[in-house]
Amino acid sequence: MANAWKKEKPMRPLLLLFSVTLVLIFIFFFLASRPSSNPSPPGLHPTIRTDLPIYPIPPFNCEECPQSHPVIANVVEGLSYPFIYSLADLGSLPEKPHKDIVRFLKGKPFRRPDISATIQGVLEKFKGEGRDNGLVVDVGANVGMASFAAAVMGFQVLAFEPVFENLQRICDGIYLNRVGDLVTVFEAAASDHPGNITFHKLVGRMDNSAISAAGAKLAFKNKEEVAVQVRTIRLDDVIPDSEPVLLLKIDVQGWEYHVLKGASRLLSRKASEAPYIIYEEDERLLQASNSSTKEIRNFLRGVGYNHCTQLGTDAHCTKLG
Repeated sequence: MANAWKKEKPMRPLLLLFSVTLVLIFIFFFLASRPSSNPSPPGLHPTIRTDLPIYPIPPFNCEECPQSHPVIANVVEGLSYPFIYSLADLGSLPEKPHKDIVRFLKGKPFRRPDISATIQGVLEKFKGEGRDNGLVVDVGANVGMASFAAAVMGFQVLAFEPVFENLQRICDGIYLNRVGDLVTVFEAAASDHPGNITFHKLVGRMDNSAISAAGAKLAFKNKEEVAVQVRTIRLDDVIPDSEPVLLLKIDVQGWEYHVLKGASRLLSRKASEAPYIIYEEDERLLQASNSSTKEIRNFLRGVGYNHCTQLGTDAHCTKLG
């Protein structure tokens, strides 16, 4: 009997561990069920806007969107107003992950996207001038690096993105940044006519997806391309004339001219009400979509934008009163 008792003795630590686990579970559920004595301010919780205008197409519903997976999200470094975004392109796992995944595993924040710093710089200037009442329109929102840069500063954002995988990541960011009351998303490609168009998704590089097949594969010729039908809409059909717009950002892999044409009425507003424009001006991508820098500049001059500055591959255009 003594020998038998000794064999059963190792079970006592397991029983103790089991008991402690039950106690911890009880404490967890007890604390979780208690009302908070110091609730967080309403702005820190994700909310759903109930005062949305009536748009010609319904906004994308993140509540009904299937959850993206895996979710790899992190804060962005080096910004006055930091935000979190979720990666859509993870690289080649596990052999060659995206550079930001490597940074994440080392405990570092994601690299600062240039467009995020640019957006916040422009909007910070507007705030200093007392111009903080107006929309930021993000065309080609990708995973929200421009949208969230504006939203965490308190600006209302309309974001346009046709790639479903990117929309999932935008939904991640809306929740993680608690900006559900500030960001309205449309599953559509902005263009110069409403309807549908063939869109070319580049597997593994969703940020390079484009309406032009040549434009989508310009930098990544060996990537697999998938053609899908997406909805197109004109910005003039979405944004009411009464709605002030501070900033229009466009990054659509060569389709910029068509987006601008679809916003002719918006861009024809008088100088004090016309939006500041930031658009990608890459001649190779523009030519792949049968347009050019010259064509865009001529169009913008025709609606009163007489001052454009090139900053990297982006053009910044304003009306001088």
